[in-house]
Amino acid sequence: MKKYIVELIGTFFLVFTIGMSVRGGAALPPVAIGGILMVMIFAGGHVSGGHFNPAVSLAAFLRGALSKADLLPYWFAQLAGALIAGLIVVAIHGKPVLGPVSFALVPSLVVEFLATFALAWTVLNVATSKGTANNSFYGLAIGGTVMAMAFAVGSVSGGAFNPAVGFALPLMGLVENGQCLVYLAADLAGGAAAGLAFNALVRSSETSA
Repeated sequence: MKKYIVELIGTFFLVFTIGMSVRGGAALPPVAIGGILMVMIFAGGHVSGGHFNPAVSLAAFLRGALSKADLLPYWFAQLAGALIAGLIVVAIHGKPVLGPVSFALVPSLVVEFLATFALAWTVLNVATSKGTANNSFYGLAIGGTVMAMAFAVGSVSGGAFNPAVGFALPLMGLVENGQCLVYLAADLAGGAAAGLAFNALVRSSETSA
């Protein structure tokens, strides 16, 4: 149960930071977002693995770093954390006066898939690989990936890279409701692709070594 609560807490603060920094007009929201993800991973990674993202949990499951019994509870905890955070942001700021933003479908699908792949690929390599075991930089690497991708493609898709975040963004009135389906499909596909790529390129060499 402790690891599920940690996943809820980490996802809560990730979504809360996204909502408050965007709605509050912060100058550089990706810096705040990457920073809070880094901190939450350092704070909770030793308990739950610090996923805070259903796509990352899917990648970890396919890689063999998360059990089948834990996958759905992780998803539930992550979505619950995102929901609570989204409701608090709305309670503080209300819905945006200008209304939600819409994004072109195909570019949004492409960049969400690629950015989520980059994120999950980074997580698997720095936090689950034998070659980087017991390192002290994994939180920085993962948070840095999210920050870089948010700067690079946030204007194309809204920059979720995370189905839990994608669930909360429409709730907070930041993107159109239909964009949630883009995040669900593209981000889970990106996480799955990263898990499969890791197994083919890294895990296979670890087992044969």
